[in-house]
Amino acid sequence: MDKKVVLRDFSLLIALLLIGGFFSIMSPQFLGARNLAMLMIELSITATLALGMILVILPGHIDLSVGSGVGLVGGIASVLVFQQHWPSPLAMALAAAFGILLWLLMGWVIVRERMPAFIITLGGLLIFKGAFWLVIRNATVPVAPGGTSNLYSLLTTYYLPSWGGALLGLAVFAGLAAAKLRTVARRKEYGFPVEEPELLFLKLFLTGQGILLFVVVMNQFRGIPLTAMVLGLVLLVVTVLTEHTPFGRYLYAIGGNEEAAVISGIPVNRVIIGAYGILGAIVAVTGFMQTAYSGASTTTVGDLMELDAIAACVIGGVSLKGGRGTTLGVIFGALIMAALLNGMTLLAVSPEYKLIARGAVLALAVWMDVRLSRD
Repeated sequence: MDKKVVLRDFSLLIALLLIGGFFSIMSPQFLGARNLAMLMIELSITATLALGMILVILPGHIDLSVGSGVGLVGGIASVLVFQQHWPSPLAMALAAAFGILLWLLMGWVIVRERMPAFIITLGGLLIFKGAFWLVIRNATVPVAPGGTSNLYSLLTTYYLPSWGGALLGLAVFAGLAAAKLRTVARRKEYGFPVEEPELLFLKLFLTGQGILLFVVVMNQFRGIPLTAMVLGLVLLVVTVLTEHTPFGRYLYAIGGNEEAAVISGIPVNRVIIGAYGILGAIVAVTGFMQTAYSGASTTTVGDLMELDAIAACVIGGVSLKGGRGTTLGVIFGALIMAALLNGMTLLAVSPEYKLIARGAVLALAVWMDVRLSRD
């Protein structure tokens, strides 16, 4: 099993290099500063939603309603801001609270009535889509900059200046290095084996080089987009939650063996409901970013985003049976999906072929998950 997982890790890197190489040859602007900035925004939106999805997949559940939820929550905020002229912070806070309550309710129904998450969230997909169309009245609600709408539109139009990007990159590297050194110190304290100093230095060096490259590339266009900072914050929260808290350990335990988790005294129902509630908050954040990026709240906002989120998770090594997966893998899977869609857009691939490609990638990812799950 371990060898297979390592093989997939390398295959993901190879696949990403092949995708990037193919599209850079077919369309030289693929590696241009402007397109990479747009790719970063698209990646941030997809990856943010996928980071929410991993929280419900880890305990062995699923959510097919997140795409419709993205449109609904973004539509509610758009109508309040651009038609009812509410202050954008208040409108976005209200829409986010509404999304959290909806997902808490779905989680409660799933665990309370012992109904399959697939069925409940499939019903949510249809209900939220219909409610979304009712909210915007089947019309287009433009997301325009200026006035009370400034915060909303800034989500995908604001870029951190070059000096700000440099400071942010330095702060991120310092934080990662401090966390790594703290982990090593704690392992030594408890007598656990640690990495060789040379290997540790090499990892930190490569991490620093990657952060530096990212900042330099982004600064060649306008700077680091705000959506990338939102993704970074969500990634930090979900990583800490899943890897450094009892709640995260409960998620893995439930996905590994729910009966054993119950016997161990884990509050399974509360954990699952909490996971859905956090997913609702992330759906709201994604809804704001996706609607702002689209430039308007229309009936197509959020379409098929649930499939992209699930594909990103499974490609990144998250088991659909639960109990296995990491946030870093999810980011990697989302990058493959975003690069594929961005490259096809540059090549002006027709929508029907885009759908075929997305479906093929999802089917391949699930097949890989099934193969790796076999003993």
